[in-house]
Amino acid sequence: MPNPPWNVDVVVVGAGLAGLAAARELTQQGHDVLVLEGRDRVGGRSFSGSVAGLPIDRGGSFVGPTQDAVLKLISELGLPTVPTYHDGKNVIHWRGTARAYSGTIPRLSLVGLLDIGRLQWQFERISRTVPIAAPWHAKRARQLDGVSLGQWLGMVRATASSRDLMAIMTRVTWGCEPDDVSMLHAARYVRAAGGLNRLLDTENGAQQDLIPGGTQQIADRAAAELGDRVVLDARVRRIERHGSGVTVTCDQGQAEAGFVIVAIPPAHRAGIEFNPPLPPEYTELARHWPQGRLTKAYAAYETPFWRAQGFSGQALLDNGPVFITFDVSPHADGPGVLLGFVDPRAFDSLPADQRRRDALRCFASLYGEEALNPLDYTDFRWGTEEFAPGGPTAAVPPGSWTKYGKVLRQAVGPIHWAGTETADEWTGYFDGAVRSGQRAAAEVSALL
Repeated sequence: MPNPPWNVDVVVVGAGLAGLAAARELTQQGHDVLVLEGRDRVGGRSFSGSVAGLPIDRGGSFVGPTQDAVLKLISELGLPTVPTYHDGKNVIHWRGTARAYSGTIPRLSLVGLLDIGRLQWQFERISRTVPIAAPWHAKRARQLDGVSLGQWLGMVRATASSRDLMAIMTRVTWGCEPDDVSMLHAARYVRAAGGLNRLLDTENGAQQDLIPGGTQQIADRAAAELGDRVVLDARVRRIERHGSGVTVTCDQGQAEAGFVIVAIPPAHRAGIEFNPPLPPEYTELARHWPQGRLTKAYAAYETPFWRAQGFSGQALLDNGPVFITFDVSPHADGPGVLLGFVDPRAFDSLPADQRRRDALRCFASLYGEEALNPLDYTDFRWGTEEFAPGGPTAAVPPGSWTKYGKVLRQAVGPIHWAGTETADEWTGYFDGAVRSGQRAAAEVSALL
């Protein structure tokens, strides 16, 4: 790609999996594409790092069955997958006591088990009534969008234990609390994943597999195929529409194109100046589709010692700041690596040594004193990122879908939208990102 100013068929804003999937599709069809990425790396919310010299995923980690778009891309790029370790007993630290359980949902008591079963049945029944592509057309759309998931749990008289378990699901799924997310959004999201079991399970669920070496390899290899069509440190500041298409201004210069695909989270669209301004509902959408917040903590040990004790490494905690754990050790004989999903609200503002102590304390409450002495520890706080901060996906609050959902991915002249939040299958996941990029590429390709 020559130096700016550029002249191409399509500019793609964002080099996450959505933007790279769109660029890859268009390039394979023979179109001239330029990808502009504000960070100094590709991958977006897929960001690999290391602990004790071992690769880890600071961002999204898992892929699973029915995530056909991302699995096909992984295969085409020559990357393997391995099963997430899940043999042995799970642990729950609940109301001050740790105990083992099996399956996805722990049996806290017979009453608790019955209540969770009742809630799951009611939730799934509502979810099946929500049209994924147009949730505002659901029979009770305004009613469901008018309350939060937390309010709905109160309306159906969920027990305190059931509410706390649902809060864990909410934190790991959207990076927010049950009171922050619309019930309509929650129901649509779960349906887009194929149900609660598919969303929450490891085996045969969304957490089934890992990519050795980290998920950012997907973006790295896709970007390598595109070569110098991908420009880093090129934060897009302005998109101007005119008779022949668009002028896109970034930190590296200007590009002229017939079309632009904006492949970033809806909340981050507000960081771009559009001229002429987008219709008011698009501006409101960006304000009402906020990113959640989530932090991940990793500790590496000489061996995965919890396996010798018969534990899977998967656990739930109600006392935080870690609220869920997984065993992501690369080898059976060591080193062992524990991943903890962390509630960022009180954790993120702490100094590094205090964050380490608090996370390791949670690991020790599950697996014993040995967890207090790792070879290495690291955490990553997505909510504190200077550029494009946020959690795993949008935490869509009550009232947003019925007011602004229709314009979530509706093109404005030559401006098209991608990003996992705009997907109809596996919204919020890597698979949704890839599908959204392919959908936006198909829209533009048809016009080209």
